[in-house]
Amino acid sequence: MASTETKTKNTEVASTEAGSTEHLLTVKNLHTNYGKIEALKGIDFSVNEGELVTVIGANGAGKTTTLRTISGLIHPVEGSIRFMGEEIAGMVPSKVTMRHVIQIPEGRRIFPELTVRENLEMGAYLRKDSAGIKEDFDWVMSLFPRLEERLSQKGGTLSGGEQQMLAMGRGLMSQPKLLMLDEPSMGLAPVVVEIIFSIIKKLHDEGVTILLIEQNANLALAIADYGFVLETGNVKLKGTGAELMANEDVRKAYLGEG
Repeated sequence: MASTETKTKNTEVASTEAGSTEHLLTVKNLHTNYGKIEALKGIDFSVNEGELVTVIGANGAGKTTTLRTISGLIHPVEGSIRFMGEEIAGMVPSKVTMRHVIQIPEGRRIFPELTVRENLEMGAYLRKDSAGIKEDFDWVMSLFPRLEERLSQKGGTLSGGEQQMLAMGRGLMSQPKLLMLDEPSMGLAPVVVEIIFSIIKKLHDEGVTILLIEQNANLALAIADYGFVLETGNVKLKGTGAELMANEDVRKAYLGEG
């Protein structure tokens, strides 16, 4: 993940396996229910290799449900989720993770009793490439120097911002082909949010494919290649980050402009 050569190889594999005309991730007519409540009502979107795609919307719009359905934590009642040309809708989470679709959940969900180092090692538990693990560990340390200072500290004793960094670092240790971030700024001080988003932008610049769920639409759209707006389980708008930021309805509803 850390090297350009590795990223190029991953891109070539994706192109070969998915075919030249298929997106890295393609979601079509996705319906997901919570009991009798229809949370997703036939949404469609795609993510290309190397893109940063963001999903914005109000609470209850279906943003987290979208990620949880892709991850296999919730099974859809209808629709298709294709990743690198393979249908993954309805797969169990472990099989989705084995395909390097990695979700950083809302609320961080680190292992509080494990040290920072042990948390990061958990991210690489499926890997056998010792040299690659060491390379990615060094890369994560370069992204999150605060974590390097706290490697022997238990995860539960870290600040909220440091726990978010740890959760992201653990996900990166899994060599994600798709990194899904769910509300990475939630509950963090503004100065820490700036740090987190600068790292997300850096990851994007380094070629990591990212699907970002974020309440702070200003920050998310400013760094996104593409985005879409979810409202009550439906995709209402799609466009580039710049197009959505310029859209009058988006500006009134999500960017704090009256």
